[in-house]
Amino acid sequence: MDLAYLFRPLRFAFANVMLLACADAVLAQSVTPRQILIGQNITLQGGKNAYGVAVMDGIDTYLKEANAKGGVNGRQVVVKTLDDENNSNRAEANARTLIEQDKVFLLFGSIEGGPSTAVMKVSNELQVPFFGPMAGSPTLRRPYQPLVFPVRAEHREEFRVLLEYLRSTGGKRVAFFRADSEVGLLHLENFKKICQELGLELVLDLHFKSDISDAQLAAMAGRIAAADLQGVINHGSSGLYEKLIRQVRALGSPTPFLAVNSGSTQLARQLGPLAHGLLFAQVVPSPWERRTELAREYQEAFRRHKPGIDFSYGSLEGYMTAKALVAALRLAGPNPTRESFVQGLHKAGGLDINGLRPIYLNGDHAGLKLVDLAIYTRDNRFRH
Repeated sequence: MDLAYLFRPLRFAFANVMLLACADAVLAQSVTPRQILIGQNITLQGGKNAYGVAVMDGIDTYLKEANAKGGVNGRQVVVKTLDDENNSNRAEANARTLIEQDKVFLLFGSIEGGPSTAVMKVSNELQVPFFGPMAGSPTLRRPYQPLVFPVRAEHREEFRVLLEYLRSTGGKRVAFFRADSEVGLLHLENFKKICQELGLELVLDLHFKSDISDAQLAAMAGRIAAADLQGVINHGSSGLYEKLIRQVRALGSPTPFLAVNSGSTQLARQLGPLAHGLLFAQVVPSPWERRTELAREYQEAFRRHKPGIDFSYGSLEGYMTAKALVAALRLAGPNPTRESFVQGLHKAGGLDINGLRPIYLNGDHAGLKLVDLAIYTRDNRFRH
């Protein structure tokens, strides 16, 4: 008689008990009577990534405000941050370190599509929620990711708003500047679908590797100048987009450029007068105007904690995402677990962030749908 067969159910039961004990041990380290430890991987590149630095300024501002008021159920929200240097492999390694060594409660707040997707991979593998990735990658929503909770809208919604604008102004011929990557191909698929729906012609698919040379960019610029386009739209990579715009303008071409939100404040500042007339999709309200409750609250807090630093879309997005994180943590209850964190969001159906309502339903973690248009004017301001 196979006695091992008789003891197999006991082995499985013991294994489950051990898994639960391990999970409880992790939570005992990440959730104490005084703090909740959150893990963050983000692209800072040692401070050279201006957009990432701005996002961190916004996150730091909100968490200082929240913690000064008692945090979450008396616990301070503490964030351990690692820099992925805009490298997906490093982002994946950082996420593993944060979970396995630092024993964080959940993962939070990366930027850039590639690194965010890498963090999501670890989140799924180790079954740890990933809240507030500040990237527009379609991989974060489709197929449905039960442990991933974006706050901002995705690039697909930005493409639609930009392309609808072009159509409304008589545009028919467009180009798409995107990364030559798996995520870039997904963006291209969405871009093509929207063009077909709107009756627009995608004339040029301008795909690039991260090590693209100035000569290759110059060749792209020549194609744009010769193509009779009514618009060029990008997918991220504001640094390369800046170089491309400069190359096209150097050829004397008036081809209109439009851009997604990523690094828009920094892109406009770097381009200077060449940015005048650029149209941007934005996934947060104007950080300079006081038309929204969120912007007014952000401005007052940012002046207190970051005197001398200008407002920006990046810091407002960081502030908004940190505020959403704290609201989500409160929904997890007085003795939060990862399971209660997810259940709390599903039970509430989402969050209310100063009237903005990211949606989190079982089967649909859409986040926000907010996409606004802003033009960069001759007085060096974004006008919504």
